[in-house]
Amino acid sequence: MIKEKHVVNIPEKIKLFLVDDDALFLKNLEIEFLEHADFIIETFATGELCIKNLKHTPDVIILDYQLDGIDKSAMNGIETLDKIKTINPDIPVVMLSSQDKIDVAISCMHHRAFDYVVKSETAFVRLQKIITTIFKYKKMEKELNWYMERM
Repeated sequence: MIKEKHVVNIPEKIKLFLVDDDALFLKNLEIEFLEHADFIIETFATGELCIKNLKHTPDVIILDYQLDGIDKSAMNGIETLDKIKTINPDIPVVMLSSQDKIDVAISCMHHRAFDYVVKSETAFVRLQKIITTIFKYKKMEKELNWYMERM
């Protein structure tokens, strides 16, 4: 008897939104991702631009916590996160901040961020690991749903 094997497809290219008002940091992060993996990347300097482009269906969003460096009246990261989750609660959002404060991290998680990363020399490596984890979870969820449908 041959058992049916279910294969879960992970997209060949992950669509990644990077949102940060620090243009230099944003460009460096984009370059890091492009050099180390095959991503489709869209970058935005404000939360408003990110929200406007959600129709491009990102797989993951990396979102800065502050977002007021360019325009003091711009939405901050938490407001942007809340809007993203209202529009599509299934998009994993990783918050990124220069603030190494536990209360900031807890606030982000309370607002349904997938994770919180402090901007540092190791931030990119940590982000890579988080994205890998996100897709492991998505794969497990799809497999579980596939098996549950057959019971």
